[in-house]
Amino acid sequence: MRRSLLAACSFAILGLAHAARAEEVNAAGPPVDEQSTAVEAVVVTGEKTSRSLQQTVTSVAVTTAARIERENIQTFYDVVARTANMSETYGKTGFTIRGVSNMNVSGGGTGGLATVYVDGAALPLEAVYGGPLEMWDIGQVEVLRGPQSTLQGRNSLAGAVVITSANPTYTPQFRARVNLASGDERTFAIAGGGPIVADQLAFRASVEKKDSDGFVYNPTLKRDIDALDSLNIRGKLLFTPTALPGLKATLTYAHSDRDAGYQFTYARIDTPDYYKHRVDLSGDPNRTKTKTDILTADVAYKFNDVLTLNAIASLNTVKTRSVYDLDFQPVRTSYGARRTNTDTASQELRLNYDGERLKGLIGLYHAKRDAQDLTASQVNVAFPRATLVSTLTSTLLASVPSPTAAQQAAAAAQANAFANLYIAALPVIPVDYSGDQPSVIDTSAIFADASLALTDKLSLLGGFRYDHEKNTSSSSQVARFTGTYPTASAFGAYAPYVTLVNAFVANMVAQAGSTAPQDTRKFNAFLPKVGVKYEWTPDINTSLVAQRGYRSGGSTVNIARSTVAAYDPEYTWNYEASLRTAWLDGTLTVNANAFYVDWKDQQVTVNLGINSYDYEVRNAGKSHLYGFELEVAQRVTEALSWYASLGQTKTKFDDFTITSGVDTRDLAGSEFPYAPHWTVAMGGDYRWSNGLIAHLDGAYRSRSYSSAGLQQAQDDVVKDRVVFNGRFGYERAHWGAYIYGKNLLNATYAQYTRADVGVAMLSEPRILGLTLETRW
Repeated sequence: MRRSLLAACSFAILGLAHAARAEEVNAAGPPVDEQSTAVEAVVVTGEKTSRSLQQTVTSVAVTTAARIERENIQTFYDVVARTANMSETYGKTGFTIRGVSNMNVSGGGTGGLATVYVDGAALPLEAVYGGPLEMWDIGQVEVLRGPQSTLQGRNSLAGAVVITSANPTYTPQFRARVNLASGDERTFAIAGGGPIVADQLAFRASVEKKDSDGFVYNPTLKRDIDALDSLNIRGKLLFTPTALPGLKATLTYAHSDRDAGYQFTYARIDTPDYYKHRVDLSGDPNRTKTKTDILTADVAYKFNDVLTLNAIASLNTVKTRSVYDLDFQPVRTSYGARRTNTDTASQELRLNYDGERLKGLIGLYHAKRDAQDLTASQVNVAFPRATLVSTLTSTLLASVPSPTAAQQAAAAAQANAFANLYIAALPVIPVDYSGDQPSVIDTSAIFADASLALTDKLSLLGGFRYDHEKNTSSSSQVARFTGTYPTASAFGAYAPYVTLVNAFVANMVAQAGSTAPQDTRKFNAFLPKVGVKYEWTPDINTSLVAQRGYRSGGSTVNIARSTVAAYDPEYTWNYEASLRTAWLDGTLTVNANAFYVDWKDQQVTVNLGINSYDYEVRNAGKSHLYGFELEVAQRVTEALSWYASLGQTKTKFDDFTITSGVDTRDLAGSEFPYAPHWTVAMGGDYRWSNGLIAHLDGAYRSRSYSSAGLQQAQDDVVKDRVVFNGRFGYERAHWGAYIYGKNLLNATYAQYTRADVGVAMLSEPRILGLTLETRW
């Protein structure tokens, strides 16, 4: 039903546009590039060379500046919603590509699985939530699906996102925008640039200031917990000196300052009509402040028609300051703060060759990421009942050489009875905790990628990366019990055990308050790629590719034991087939990719049993996934265009063993979190000659699960949904006025639910807005 509704509504605009086309008005309309009806030419750069979308073997979804404008795409997560086989994870804090989260799938590991690049700089995971991901003055967004480890290295097992801002031009340009929307959102933005020295030096600058009150109110603190205050500034210089033909240098600096709700923003679901009246009762604010600075220098020198040398250097700094409430209650009992500083510097030297039969590149890469992670919190640790019962039972039987089954049962019954009394007096263990976990990651690599035309139709594809990584980490922790120990006199016959258990609690807290020495681990990975490509006609080509993906190993801090535990890399083999076709003189493109991924040595979190903080990462997982993407785009006339995409992904853990103390669970058979089986997106727009414009798009995501486990069918279900967006307006040559709507049908769903405390991460409500824009 929903798919039929989506198709009908998405194409309704096409019928309307055909009917209205007879209505011609002799008035000068806005400037348009529609001098032909060919589908917009798209050049993919994310594979470190420039080639057309139709000649790119990798499954890549490209969102151009024109599409960003037509569809009113405001943030990167609007791109996620419109892209086949992509989905949000915990709200707008992360995303999946082909069912694989950019942050994690199996719960283990500290490195990401998909990296976001902004103007050549790789952002750390913290910036994917609070970084510079607004779409104002962005030139292009590329989503590369499938492992990009050969060209991108670490943290690209699932894919990569390449965001490129608008470049300077030697023609003066200026645009400004004012946007007002639901949630008391106010956005003011300007961008412009032009020549400094004709044909040799040009600049471009952009500024966007956005404020909003959000949609979740906290009556305890009397404030909006998801209010937003953000500022994005970017400047670029383009240098093409006439004295040195072939040289092109671009320098980019970007600054982002964002004060917003905490990364995971919850609302109560135990209040009436909670989708319309969203409240949070926490006694502590849930906020995150993020500052990001990015500096990138990209220098290219073209020796001749076939040989180009590229040197790219980037430096980015991300600072976050977070405060959060841990129990979501008005009383201030469990809360925390976190501060992270991440500095990343990278250099890449690459030689590109574009011959008649051989095309390819070879490069060297080095990067250093220096991160500080400071945490301070007042935590109420749930009392580890199972650990207490096990310890007491062993103590009671210590003097019995060979206990019988009856003696064991009696000891267990006695331990359970005492545990009930003790935990009633001390249900949680209050701990004042602070931790410092610095890390330094050095990565060096040599990589290559090439295609060799054996005939006019058949080409061999190949590449490799040899990656070396040094990962250094340490941990310094302080833990202090802040509660009151039960007194022995209140326990009658069990009084002798109280002192013992009090000591057990004190020892557990003390164990969490020690220092783990610095640990350094080194990893080497060889990542090959091989394939073939066949050009059936100038407009139809197919390919088959196999390549290896990986996520590096590392070390994880066991908070309960204050130790650093090492784990090894995980690997995938990805097998992919692609089809690229163009029809009707290039006005229609139909592209598809099918894939199968075999994943081994997955990094899985295991709990060792002391308490909920006694966990570390081990290589104990194995899984597979498969599916396809189908993407269609057509420019019917100079004024009318439409697109559609269909994605299908099936994920499954083949071996997923989680240990929690003496309890071991095999979750084999469960699916990846936030991995919908089906994603559908459709949209169309029409531009009348009198200046009126209309756009409508819709996106469907089938249901998925918010966690991995055997009870997925009953628990943690993120329901399926259809979200429609529209934009309608009037344009002249130098200005435009538009109204728009996001989530027009007000679809409601929860991305994550904490039923134990009555909160959930709710979907965004319907948003209506007004935009005024001028351009010169």
